[in-house]
Amino acid sequence: MTTIAIENPGQTDATADAQLNASFARQPILNRDGMLCGYEIKVRAPALPAAGEAGAGAAAAHADDSTADADALPGRAPEPAQLLVRAIVRGLIHNNVRSALTGHPAYVDVSPEMLFDDSILRLPAERFMLELSPSMEVDDALIARIVELHGRRYRFALDEVTQPNETFARLLPYAEVVKIDFMHASRALLPKLTSVLKSAGKLLVALGIETQDDFETAHELGFDRFQGYFFARPQTSMTRRVSAPRHALLNLLQLLAGEPTVAQLEAELKLNPVLVMHLMKLANSSGLAVGYKVSTLREAINATGTNRIARWTQLLLYADGRKVALEDDPLLQLAATRARFMELAIERLPEVGRDEVDAAFLTGVFSFVDAVFGGPLESTLNVLTLSRPIQAGILHRQGVLGLLLTVVEALERGAWDEIDSLCVRLQPLTVEEVAELGLAAAAWAGVADRSAEGLERIED
Repeated sequence: MTTIAIENPGQTDATADAQLNASFARQPILNRDGMLCGYEIKVRAPALPAAGEAGAGAAAAHADDSTADADALPGRAPEPAQLLVRAIVRGLIHNNVRSALTGHPAYVDVSPEMLFDDSILRLPAERFMLELSPSMEVDDALIARIVELHGRRYRFALDEVTQPNETFARLLPYAEVVKIDFMHASRALLPKLTSVLKSAGKLLVALGIETQDDFETAHELGFDRFQGYFFARPQTSMTRRVSAPRHALLNLLQLLAGEPTVAQLEAELKLNPVLVMHLMKLANSSGLAVGYKVSTLREAINATGTNRIARWTQLLLYADGRKVALEDDPLLQLAATRARFMELAIERLPEVGRDEVDAAFLTGVFSFVDAVFGGPLESTLNVLTLSRPIQAGILHRQGVLGLLLTVVEALERGAWDEIDSLCVRLQPLTVEEVAELGLAAAAWAGVADRSAEGLERIED
């Protein structure tokens, strides 16, 4: 979800440099306990310049490139495939991508060209899982390169497996992880396939898990990891019970929707000891330092402010009731990332004021609140007394709020063509900027519990 330009100190051709941009989106991977344990990075490859367009500038860039092949001719321009690979690698190791991973490992597709280019060695082996496509042409040279990289501690995953074939058989010995396309693999084949692979010591990832039923089926089959947005869907097979802390948060949100006095807030918060604990931590954080230690609830309310309390409460609705770090909670991370993206993106549009920015944040944060409370989404939005534009954006994807929500949902899927089409209606936003803002939002969500800008860690 960012765009990284090729950094060529010696390049003089600005056009070629501008064309070599890679964009990235992330998709969550959950463990058997439903907690985040990794992200797949979806890459939008840069557009290569036309033949000869880079000219002498690309040659100069190659001469300055520390990843250039040792036996390449001096001053010779790299091949287009090399430019492509190096743009992707440099993007993957950029600070923005690393921050968006929030300490979790990244799964990334690799082509044969990427495997053979030594720039891949710039990827930290302990942070990246290299995914091999089942459609990849496998020969002895490729196997030898995989073995070489394996010796350097790089790990491999077989991606999008639907059934065993010759490529699967040749690559399986070198794969630590097998990702099975749950939607397209034969359901009759799955029990046998998973049993054999588990016996071989492989870690299994179920792809395309979009419903709670699919998650439960894959869980029973013994899958270790799950990729998809099932956790953000309401449970239709049973009524989801809202925990007491979430009821308390909802009551507080209803109070905050008006213009409560400090006395009213104090009375409501006193009914919720866990909320008081978090508020005291927030008020005494370095980012909100008031020159002295806050020791009473009234002081904490005054130091924090109702706007910050409201934002903090909105996101805590999605927090898991267990003792988990917020950066590992998939529902909260998705809500925080969407909300922050909406806020950042609308600021890039013309004639936008503070009210529109606040509305964008609320649209993102409540866009799937039915995953928490169950029941009709419209009913929950009415309880929260959200404005008509916000409700229209969430329920019907209407207006600029609806457009931005559609964009961030496309970004979550890595649907680059759809984003490109939507950006025509959201000018001056571009695909590259959308990706960049997505990464920035993900990084913000990942550290929100460690700064006064966001949340405190759940420790009830």
